Amino acid sequence: MTTVRRSDATRAAILEAARERFASDGYERATIRAIARDAGIDPSMVMRYYGNKEGLFAAASEVDIDIPELGALPARHVGAVLVTHFLERWESDEVLTAMLRVGVTNEAGAARMQAIFAQQLGPVTRGVCPDPADAPRRAALAASQILGMALTRYVLRLPPAVEMSAEEVVAWLGPTVQRYLTAEAP
Repeated sequence: MTTVRRSDATRAAILEAARERFASDGYERATIRAIARDAGIDPSMVMRYYGNKEGLFAAASEVDIDIPELGALPARHVGAVLVTHFLERWESDEVLTAMLRVGVTNEAGAARMQAIFAQQLGPVTRGVCPDPADAPRRAALAASQILGMALTRYVLRLPPAVEMSAEEVVAWLGPTVQRYLTAEAP
């Protein structure tokens, strides 16, 4: 039992160090050695548990974006609720910012972001759009707005995007996301 606990503690330390290192250095510059040093372990332990840097990144970037259930909401509120939710997540979770940085610079990171959005935003979109067959396209359009704001606000830190209050961002983006998800197709 002690071995299992030690193993769990080691894995947790590795993942915490990896998340911090990927967030600060990005995927390309983060190294197994630096992550192991941050976790206070030998680099061979990282390799033992995660195989390679891609495996470690996949585990460290496993994130539930915890999209709220939208089915009970009046359709006119869906866009604002989603934009508000994502802003709150980005404000409180450096893992998402790290994933976005990696996603725009690395193939494995992009694949990880694609999977998360497909698995988690896709079902929500199918539940609210007029034609469920059109859900992937609508989810991609909604993601373009949400990820675009996250990129400008949290990665590039463009002053006008950073200076806007969350309420202003929701007021600007909410209607656009709303239209993408619920309006009749053009």
